[in-house]
Amino acid sequence: MALSLSPPIKPQLARSARSPPEGEEWLYEPKWDGFRTIAFRDGDDVHLQSRGGKPMNRYFPEVVEQVLAMPADRVVLDGEMVIVVDGVQEFDLLSQRIHPAESRVRKLAADTPAAYVAFDVLELDGADLMSVPFAERRKRLEELDLGPVQLTPATDDVQSAGQWLTGSSEGVIAKRADSAYLPGERKAMVKIKRVRTADCVVVAFRFGKEEGTLGSLILGLYDDGGELHVVGHTSGFKAKEKRELISFLEPYRTGERGTAEPSRWKPEEELMWEGLRPELVAEISYDHITGDRIRHGTKLLRWREDKAPRECSMDQLRG
Repeated sequence: MALSLSPPIKPQLARSARSPPEGEEWLYEPKWDGFRTIAFRDGDDVHLQSRGGKPMNRYFPEVVEQVLAMPADRVVLDGEMVIVVDGVQEFDLLSQRIHPAESRVRKLAADTPAAYVAFDVLELDGADLMSVPFAERRKRLEELDLGPVQLTPATDDVQSAGQWLTGSSEGVIAKRADSAYLPGERKAMVKIKRVRTADCVVVAFRFGKEEGTLGSLILGLYDDGGELHVVGHTSGFKAKEKRELISFLEPYRTGERGTAEPSRWKPEEELMWEGLRPELVAEISYDHITGDRIRHGTKLLRWREDKAPRECSMDQLRG
């Protein structure tokens, strides 16, 4: 490549916060739930680099084509590859792309294509822009003809940024307008994840590694036809809670036992579950779903003795 910047480049990172910082020095963007990707384009040469510095071209041929189709042909962009289905970002569909078989990758690229969303420009027409303040880089990015590559929205109004903490959005990224691009550093950039809540039926549990302790609660929701579906689990309890909850759950145990699908990450004993009568309702918080599954970030908030299990419906996941 004839670009002045070459891979790998460590992407600038964000520190977590509970709410967006306020002030004239901040610009705001929506948070994306995908694969962070730095895209290098030099004429007919494209290189997609993952957050960890690995090449990604072979897994996302349609994104290579999108970058090649940009009228801007000597540029280095920072952005994110995402797959959106019915308005929801589906991270698990991205993960399925990391597959050794090219035929499988090509099929998935056709069935559920990924899109590249640009939110920064690091080089343009041979000029290294990493030391340029973000506000100026953003202006340069907005002036580019990106073709099929998407430009992430941005605002300088913190109230307007609040829209990205609602609906199916993932959260907010705040960036200092006066900051240079800082590879690998968690400075001048803040992420605020959207936290959702749902009331779920506790349908089963798993024991913890220590005898007599709770490992996780398995959660369920009812569909429109009245069928109860497992949608995820919650764990991360304190040591005292792990022991107390086992006693709390004892009256609801059915004696039914089973195991989840085999996992290369966990031994079989960690996948064994103990059935419960579907009578307990727990309010949990979570930060993302994939399809009809709660993917991660779950936390038990409280027990809902006031709510009937049949009121715990799937439509909460799309709120």
